[in-house]
Amino acid sequence: MLLRTKLQSFLLMLIFGIGLVPLFYFASVEIGIVHAATDSTKSVANANDDPIGRYVENIAFGVGEKLSFDINYGFINAGTATMEVNRLIEYEGRPCYQIVTLANSNSFFSSFYKVEDRAESILDAIGMFSWRFEKNLREGSYRSDRQYSFDQRNHFTVYKEDTIEVASYVQDALSILYYLRTQELKIGTSMFIDNFVDGRKFTTEVKVLKKETIEVEAGSFDCFLVEPIMQSVGVFKHEGSLKVWLTDDRLKLPVLMKSKVLVGSISAELTGYELGEIEEF
Repeated sequence: MLLRTKLQSFLLMLIFGIGLVPLFYFASVEIGIVHAATDSTKSVANANDDPIGRYVENIAFGVGEKLSFDINYGFINAGTATMEVNRLIEYEGRPCYQIVTLANSNSFFSSFYKVEDRAESILDAIGMFSWRFEKNLREGSYRSDRQYSFDQRNHFTVYKEDTIEVASYVQDALSILYYLRTQELKIGTSMFIDNFVDGRKFTTEVKVLKKETIEVEAGSFDCFLVEPIMQSVGVFKHEGSLKVWLTDDRLKLPVLMKSKVLVGSISAELTGYELGEIEEF
């Protein structure tokens, strides 16, 4: 019985410790100004002489959007997750989206390894970059709370007791997915993106591989398949272990996110969605 309990705990740690990668990791990747031919980023003069001076057109998402997912290990359902654009707020004198992701184990797995994770990103609504990131993990007996803010005008963040220089328009682990959704995707092209996650800076090449039709509970969707390739030390260094299917339309909804693990694979599959209201800035 003790061995069985240990095996169950290990499986749950595998599923939720690694398996939530598709939602909390999608791009543990960095973003400056992306040097891709398909980049829709523009520079604009700010009326208040704000040195940020970047505008990214967004017709993909807005306040009220909510995406719901099943988290699966192979054919086993382990829990659910949501990604929601909660509201538009003012932060650092600029309009920003508050984006919240929740992940919870189902009743079966919660009986011996309960998971209640939350992450929040404050995303600049004009320039599509991160101002602040917070993560609260509740996984079994494990507890972790982390938060950090970015000085996007002077390009640094304070993490624990260290002051760390970061790239212009740096992203966090959530904001990068929303930035990517604003970009034009073309098969055979790549984007090189900068990100800051838990004290580490990464550069990732996001490859646009091909188009596929994907069927999930939320429906059937024509999608772009994209693959982030880590270029620095990390879980997915040069592995190409994470794949994401984004709808081939203006929304670029993440329909399926799949990560290979030691045995099998973990996936997040879209089960339902509510669209948000697109704002103009």
